[in-house]
Amino acid sequence: MLPPVYPTTSDASPSSQLHSGGADSPLSSRDFAALELISQPVWIFDIDRRHVLWANSPALQIWRAASLSELQARDLGRDMSATVAHRLAQYQRDFEAHNAIFAEQWTLYPAGEAVSLNVRFSGHRLADGRMAMMCEGRPVHAHAPDSVRAVEALLHTTLMISLYDLEGHPLYRNPAARDSTCRPDECLPERLVDAEDMALLHDTLSNGGGTSLTLRVYTPQGVRWHEVTARRCRDAVSGQDAVLVSEADVTAIKDTEARARHLALHDPLTGLPNRTQVMARFADALRELETGGAEAAVVFIDLDNFKDINDTLGHAAGDELLVGVARRLRDATRTEDLVARLGGDEFMILLRSSNIRSDVDHAYRRLATALTAPLDVRGVKVRVTPSVGVSLFPEHASDIETLLRHADLAMYGAKAEGRNRMVLYNESMGMELRARTSLEAELRLALERGEFEVHYQPRMAVRNRSILGAEALVRWRHPVHGLVGPDVFIPMSERLGLIGRLGMFVFETAVRQQTEWAARGHDLQISVNLSPLQLADPHLVTRMAAVLRRFGCTPSRIELEVTESMLLGNEERPIAVLKAIQALGMSIALDDFGTGYSNLAYLQRYPLHTLKIDKTFIQAPDADRPLAEMIVSLCRLLKLNVVAEGVETSEQLDWVAGREIAEYQGYHFSPPVPVPRFEALLEEAAA
Repeated sequence: MLPPVYPTTSDASPSSQLHSGGADSPLSSRDFAALELISQPVWIFDIDRRHVLWANSPALQIWRAASLSELQARDLGRDMSATVAHRLAQYQRDFEAHNAIFAEQWTLYPAGEAVSLNVRFSGHRLADGRMAMMCEGRPVHAHAPDSVRAVEALLHTTLMISLYDLEGHPLYRNPAARDSTCRPDECLPERLVDAEDMALLHDTLSNGGGTSLTLRVYTPQGVRWHEVTARRCRDAVSGQDAVLVSEADVTAIKDTEARARHLALHDPLTGLPNRTQVMARFADALRELETGGAEAAVVFIDLDNFKDINDTLGHAAGDELLVGVARRLRDATRTEDLVARLGGDEFMILLRSSNIRSDVDHAYRRLATALTAPLDVRGVKVRVTPSVGVSLFPEHASDIETLLRHADLAMYGAKAEGRNRMVLYNESMGMELRARTSLEAELRLALERGEFEVHYQPRMAVRNRSILGAEALVRWRHPVHGLVGPDVFIPMSERLGLIGRLGMFVFETAVRQQTEWAARGHDLQISVNLSPLQLADPHLVTRMAAVLRRFGCTPSRIELEVTESMLLGNEERPIAVLKAIQALGMSIALDDFGTGYSNLAYLQRYPLHTLKIDKTFIQAPDADRPLAEMIVSLCRLLKLNVVAEGVETSEQLDWVAGREIAEYQGYHFSPPVPVPRFEALLEEAAA
């Protein structure tokens, strides 16, 4: 086995250029007759092929070889360690590039016996052009075992150990240190990236002390971070003052620290500043504003209907949408504006200006234009609109926490006014927040208190005005506020995680009511709305089946209504759930068709039975009704039942009848009503 190398000294004189015979032919003593006269061991080693090519008689004795041919036949690479192989590659590169000569201590293991030599290595060019190595050995006087082991450790350690003179010239490097330098004669000042680091080292060492610093250094792999420990010592060869340097690569640790700092201050999805950074930077910015007398605005942005997109297309698509929105926000704002993501679909911008109200208006127009343009998300064209709330500094508050809270309240004001708009904070919003918070607290108890009730809106036959069925619609009869509209408590229920319980309450109530009416001779089909969150419930179908069995309801008399947004994307779960519902015997209706994404492909992909045309088409002027007529024609082709929603006038009903639409519902006949009033309508229709 080729022995380990224990470096002790190094110089850089020209390499030997001895020539051998062919690379594959053995070298004979005749080629190196003069070298046979040398009393010290000399041999030529083929670094690439791990063989001794030639050796003089003292070398044969060292190698415990009976003859040159026997030594040449040995495969010294068979048991060679990776560390030794790596060191040989270093030699070969330095022979080629720098004509280097090394004087180092080796230990050979011929016949398993340790033999230590001081060896002078020089490059030896073979006839085929490859670089081999001439080795000239001198016996090493007896060393203490710990000394030999210490030298061996220098070879195998990954710690970079170097010895420099006081001017920074290299006196020695172990293999790990040589690996990290760009050339063998590289000086210490050349190694350090920052000149001030060398000055700091010099000052510390000049006082006779040692130091440990984390520095940037040049390496063949580029700039790296090293933990550098240096101290004054003496060169064991010359006795002169020297500097012993040990280095450990800590780049991975520094990178991890940098990533941790970045993640602590940035949103990992979009790369925007996060709430932590916002609080720190806004506080600094506001102090500057107070000093300079300028104004600022906190612009709070929430994406309308993002939850529907996230629930229907999936979280990965939702993340893709958020990344696209973040990019558009950066593009639509000025360099000096700070854009941040606070979490979920909430973003924020800090604007500074001497004319803040005017600049806020301009900024909102840019943002609205940028965000409302369609975004391609996994093959689906998605539109999102922003609801924006704004609070002003110093008019509305002088600290960031209050400004954020006020902007958030203003954003909810924009939602309440119909979304896709900007609202400026005013003091009345604080009172509204307190009222909403109180209402949310009461909503949690409303189910237990029995405050919810189901109203029914008749679904009529166009031909004879008979009642064919009804849509079940939940209402909250608050003990103080009276009837609270679903546009208020449904979003609250979704936000508070109550929509699943509320949805099952409506379904169970509608199933029980259907069976009661059927027993009294009114076999109506009852429609129940299904929310996106219910569709994601893995136990939904099982629970519905149990309710149908408990009340003995005929499944075909229950219809579940879904919206277009719930059918977007390529996820298989919505299809699987709807098919499972269909397998129970219930039918599926597509509600409010035409107001969402209107991707006609899913009309065939999903198990739909009924399509309900949104009231905006029914109530539109004649010039805008061709699309509704096209939808009716399409439904006939697909053999879907059509229901016209929102019929409020005789003229609208005549138009529906003229299109041969079989069913309708709307205020023209009746709004949603409680059970007693609905039963009265049934009796009137029967009479």
